[in-house]
Amino acid sequence: MTTYQPDPQTVATQTLASNELVDELLEETTEIDYVEVIQTVISSMAQEDSAMVSQTEAGQIWKFKYGTVEVFVHLTGSTDNDSLTVWSSVLKLPAKNEPQLMRKLLEMNGAETFEARFAIVNEQVVVITSRTVAELSPGEVSRAITIVATIADNNDESLQEQFGQ
Repeated sequence: MTTYQPDPQTVATQTLASNELVDELLEETTEIDYVEVIQTVISSMAQEDSAMVSQTEAGQIWKFKYGTVEVFVHLTGSTDNDSLTVWSSVLKLPAKNEPQLMRKLLEMNGAETFEARFAIVNEQVVVITSRTVAELSPGEVSRAITIVATIADNNDESLQEQFGQ
């Protein structure tokens, strides 16, 4: 069995590029505009014309294409009690050999997903990260989006090939 190890250099380089864009936003103000930070990060990562945003009662949701996956970013608001969630689907369920799939995902969660994790949401395996907005820095927003997008894009095709129906 071959396991995938994400390239920390790739994740670090993409995060650094996004962080540089985000740092420019901070030079003018000390209050963080999370919407502007998210839009800046997405514009640096999204494939042409793939980024969309919608406003709901539950906050704002962005969707963009990164490599072979769609990435979603949900911001419920800007108070300390609000949250930022980033996720991307990598495999629809049911899957072939689910016990082996679950073991593989748990092993990857332990060693390869940084602040993100694999989870099951709405009958899909997703890469996801979530946290409150309290003391959330622009760099952390950038890193969360970059990590989820990179891990999902690096693993979706191999998971679908090995475990897809």
